[in-house]
Amino acid sequence: MSNQNNLLEKDVAKTVENTEEKISTNFSPIEKKTTSVLSIFTLLIILFISILLVIFAIFTIYNTFNSNIISGVHIKDINVSGLSASDAKYQLDNYLKDKLPEEITVKHGDFETTISLEQMDVAFDTKSAIRSALKIGREGNIFENNLQVLSMMFGNINIEPNVIFDKKSLTKNLEDISTQLPDAVVQSSYYIEGNELVITSGKEGNVVDIDATLEAIKNSISNFSASHEPIEIAVKTQQPDEINIDQIYQEVRKDPVDAYYTKDPFEIHPSENGVDFKVSLEEAKSIISSETKEEYSIPLNIIRPNITTNMIGTEAFPDLLSTFSTKYAASNRNRTTNLILAANKINGTVLMPGETFSYNKVVGARTIAAGYKEAPIYVQGRVEDGLGGGICQITSTLYNAVVYANLEITQRTNHQFVPSYVTASRDATVVYGAIDFQFKNNRDYPIKLVCSVSGGIANFQIFGMRQENDVEVQISSYETGRTSTAIYSEAYKILRRDGQVVDKQLLSKDTYKKH
Repeated sequence: MSNQNNLLEKDVAKTVENTEEKISTNFSPIEKKTTSVLSIFTLLIILFISILLVIFAIFTIYNTFNSNIISGVHIKDINVSGLSASDAKYQLDNYLKDKLPEEITVKHGDFETTISLEQMDVAFDTKSAIRSALKIGREGNIFENNLQVLSMMFGNINIEPNVIFDKKSLTKNLEDISTQLPDAVVQSSYYIEGNELVITSGKEGNVVDIDATLEAIKNSISNFSASHEPIEIAVKTQQPDEINIDQIYQEVRKDPVDAYYTKDPFEIHPSENGVDFKVSLEEAKSIISSETKEEYSIPLNIIRPNITTNMIGTEAFPDLLSTFSTKYAASNRNRTTNLILAANKINGTVLMPGETFSYNKVVGARTIAAGYKEAPIYVQGRVEDGLGGGICQITSTLYNAVVYANLEITQRTNHQFVPSYVTASRDATVVYGAIDFQFKNNRDYPIKLVCSVSGGIANFQIFGMRQENDVEVQISSYETGRTSTAIYSEAYKILRRDGQVVDKQLLSKDTYKKH
């Protein structure tokens, strides 16, 4: 029985073996065909990847060695694709040159004035824009760069160049405009008139918002609207500084000082009037706070020195440092009166080394009580009669004498129009409480101002003592351009020693309205 079972198991095993052999024999062609297809597919993939790698390598090499701007890049809407940096700059500069006006007009209400873009060095920063354009497709790794270059073939990017300018000059220009606004803030001030301290109240007004106006100017130039649309001046309301009696008292109060000088070393010590309030400080504060007024008067004690500077004569101020004269129409009595009043206030003023002269503080407010008359003045571009008209001729005459003495100008503003008595950039205007003319005695010795108004000639002389480092001063002023509405000019101070030019300094760049 067991033998029969063994034989049966052998027969079954053999049958299974034969069946597997047949099945194996039947699938062998299919397996071979599948292997062949897979091999071809693998080969194609390898070939495709190889082609892509070759293209990628060529594309990468081209982009790496291409120094021109890639495709799809615009600057100020000008297509600079494929251009070199120099070609792009040439094309942009030629295009933008015609778009940049010679001047812009800024306005506030009915007030308008112009600003020369050339004087402010206004331009489009095409160099930076081109540098930005050249960076596109070159700042990342090779994969990022190639991807950006590919994407730019189906789109574009526009770069806006920045508007650049001389911020210091343009800010100074806007600060000058701020004082010319018809509704400008007026600061409180004071001056001594006889035996009284006269304090004038300030008035709320507007000042130019410098940062906002600069931004408006940049935007207007950038979008090309500046050539045909006035730019609105951004302003902000400003309150005048409060009257500070304590500070005024500290500045005004002093003991009398006799004048004297020493010979070895030579030093001049000028006289000074003693000044003190005739009332207590508390009473003075009460006068200011009792009621709101345009003008307050505080009585003073003026104590004269025993020896004045004028008493020590020419020995104290032996040398004439400078002189300057202007002509006026003596037939205009009101205007002549104003010139004489202003000149008399200044005449004999002595400035110690380092001391600053303020025209408004020395001359004071131009009022009827002070004797000033109605005479022609400029008001918002028009000639009208105004109290104290003409005194700016005294300011301008003094300004030129100060420049010729090589003293330091610390505050000066030009007129709206070129005046008749000096040429452009040789003038200086003043408005009490708003615009002052100031200069500093930057010499080693005191100086004395001598002024006269007579026979149609207003003259200033500045006396002092010559120094080893003194130079001869020449003023060069000239127009730099004209438009239909404005005149532009510059002035320079040329310093000579032994006939040779040793320095040339810019005094001012000015803009005037045309009559």
